[in-house]
Amino acid sequence: MEKLMEYRGKTGNISGFEGTEEIPKDEIFTLDVDILVPAALENVITTQNADKIKAKIVAEGANGPTTPEADEILDRKGVVVIPDILANAGGVTVSYFEWVQNLYGFYWTEEEILKREEKIMVEAFNNVYEISRQYNVNLRTAAYMLSVKRVAEAMKAKGWY
Repeated sequence: MEKLMEYRGKTGNISGFEGTEEIPKDEIFTLDVDILVPAALENVITTQNADKIKAKIVAEGANGPTTPEADEILDRKGVVVIPDILANAGGVTVSYFEWVQNLYGFYWTEEEILKREEKIMVEAFNNVYEISRQYNVNLRTAAYMLSVKRVAEAMKAKGWY
């Protein structure tokens, strides 16, 4: 790993690193892998490539990498999609911690922040997973259900309805 990071530092990328093989970007979706993590662009999983995906799990690191139509195809194929709203929420969570620290003059160590983030992310996943099982829906639908429920509860608590 050190050599890879050193190479990247010198060249600005990992293309051409010894022992690696470059593949065309569209081919990444056809690789026989357990987990596929689209982590850079929106709308990269589409109706043109969703049927070709061999991964058992798609963990959406990017915002909106899967089109709604492709999401339906993956669901029919039995591919578990960990939706962006859940999979990439760690950065937003840590940004919230930074805001709280600045607002109240707190200082948490990196270890404390990572523990807090892990607790929140694991709890969020477990809550979404439970709704998914309870209502027999995919994780994206379960995440939306939980989100809408929380917004409605917050509005009710504020007397907005």
